[in-house]
Amino acid sequence: MMNESLNTITILLFFIAGIIITWGFNRAKSYGKLGVLAWLQSVVLTIPWLIFFSLFAAGIYLNPVGIIFIVVASVITYVILGNRLRALGQNTILKEKAQQKIQAEKEQEQELKLKEKIFQEKLAAQEKEQEKFSSEISPIQDEDLKLIKGIFGIDTFFAIETIPYQEGAIFRGNLRGEPEVVHQRLTAKLQAALGDKYRLFLVESPEGKPVAIVLPSSNDPPKSTLAQKNLALVLLIATIFTSVEAAGLLMGFDLFNDLGEYQQIIPLALSFWMILASHEIGHLVIANRHKIRLSFPFFIPSLQIGSFGAITRFESLLPNRSVLFDIAFAGPICGGIVSFLMLVIGLFLSPSTTDFQIPTEFFRGSIFVGFMSRLILGNAMSNSLINIHPLTIIGMCGLVITSLNLLPAGQLDGGRMIQAIYGRKIARLTTITTIIILAIASLLNPNNPLTFYWGILILFLQRELERPNLNELTELDDTRALLGLLALFLALTILIPFSSTLADFIGIGG
Repeated sequence: MMNESLNTITILLFFIAGIIITWGFNRAKSYGKLGVLAWLQSVVLTIPWLIFFSLFAAGIYLNPVGIIFIVVASVITYVILGNRLRALGQNTILKEKAQQKIQAEKEQEQELKLKEKIFQEKLAAQEKEQEKFSSEISPIQDEDLKLIKGIFGIDTFFAIETIPYQEGAIFRGNLRGEPEVVHQRLTAKLQAALGDKYRLFLVESPEGKPVAIVLPSSNDPPKSTLAQKNLALVLLIATIFTSVEAAGLLMGFDLFNDLGEYQQIIPLALSFWMILASHEIGHLVIANRHKIRLSFPFFIPSLQIGSFGAITRFESLLPNRSVLFDIAFAGPICGGIVSFLMLVIGLFLSPSTTDFQIPTEFFRGSIFVGFMSRLILGNAMSNSLINIHPLTIIGMCGLVITSLNLLPAGQLDGGRMIQAIYGRKIARLTTITTIIILAIASLLNPNNPLTFYWGILILFLQRELERPNLNELTELDDTRALLGLLALFLALTILIPFSSTLADFIGIGG
């Protein structure tokens, strides 16, 4: 049954990857060589994954040297294409600037002649637009609207149309510079004119063109209420109880029916809490560095593995996509490192453990954990039972929790990273795809309710994307994008099980 489930998921992943690659090429080719090179970069990062999973699905063992070679080759090719892309981009920019300069000189004389006429027409149009804008119940006062329009200019963002939007306004026009620089200058002008009353966003319209949106600061993310803080405290206490109970069940007894065994539970429970705490501390440290306020973490208790992690909301507007990525990435990397260290330490302590045995087939549930166990424990993994230090299971649970939070969906850490790397359109697509895959996995493997619970959690609590950053136009650098994709790849290797053929081939399970 597990083979059929794995093959179905593998075929589905290949189908989705093929659709994304084809869609990416059709979109990229309209941008010429620059677009095709950028598309090739994404393909270079995708192909090793497809090779890796196709060989696994086929039961072909790929030794560590081969894996390292594929990864290194992919990274080198990615860097070469990146250098070529930047060089071509610089040449294109220089040509465009030269053409723009020539065109500007030709148009300057005509522009001077028409300047007065355009000014008069624009003034009349603004007066009519102001009347229309005010009649459409926009909450922005007339005086504020005039000051807001005054911050735009030909050297930053040349606004040509004003549209009422929610409690503010959308300004359509032409971006005249680097988005980060333009946003800083416009924000400084807005604050100089109206203080902290409004916020300015640079985002991409549905037509793919830059627009400026101004909203009142009252629309900022709200701070946590007293009721929400109390809920966070209740969930924390519940998580402490479920993690203690899970540790007791791991040791083979129910702690609440046998309180005298608490001494065996405390070290394991503390190890598990250390993983959860390191994840949240990672988020908090980077958020404080960028002066972003986070809500209290809302821990999700689970009797299966102690906890599913925590939901944390942003209580500040994020300046750009890089900050969104850094905060989202920091939690899983900290929690993942602590979990990995516990897994490795537990595996090295396992040969001296005599009072805790589990079936080696248990390690077939994760490609990553199975390989690590086979590497450290050697031929002992071919037996039907094996002595395992409990810290190994705690480390594995931590890796599973980290990987679940790295799924590319909604407001999960993985969803935030995808939104930062690729933007909101792709993030919506990956969210829908993730929910569908979790639903299929739940139907194919009803004996493991973990995917069902997590899919329900995403669907009802985490499916919405984060609100737009103040500057949505500036894209991430290649280093962050590569780190994000690597983290997602490792998460998949932790969550995807071995096929029986491959597990038998490398000697996992008797």
